[in-house]
Amino acid sequence: MKEHELRANKGAHRRGRRVGRGDGSGRGTYSGRGLKGQKSRSGGSLQRGFAGGQLALMKSLPMLRGFTNNFRTEYVPVNLERLAGFPQDSRITPDTMKEAGILKSGKERVKVLGKGALKVPLTVVAHRFSTSARAAIEAAGGSAEDL
Repeated sequence: MKEHELRANKGAHRRGRRVGRGDGSGRGTYSGRGLKGQKSRSGGSLQRGFAGGQLALMKSLPMLRGFTNNFRTEYVPVNLERLAGFPQDSRITPDTMKEAGILKSGKERVKVLGKGALKVPLTVVAHRFSTSARAAIEAAGGSAEDL
């Protein structure tokens, strides 16, 4: 079978109903649009939330629309279990995390979280540490340095 021989199943495609082609067709005169008004005109569709010229409901309820803080600093979370594969006494920075495939780029801000366990002492350098992560790193004999 070739690509130009492919056909849809019988009955899969229906022709669209031709409206506005005379009264004898049964779909003439107003063509199913009713009488007059905005929705009977061509291009007369209403946008979602339109309230007939009155102030739209979503515009009149500012407390429901949300707020985005443009000055928020985003951190990439890295759990201790991801750092457990590094050799003993190694210094782990965002650049080394990028080389290991933990981060997409070395420019991201990193927050180390405490999920998992460390068995070897490591020096971890990051922008933020959770309390449990810092405690776990120091309990393993390593140190947590802030950037």
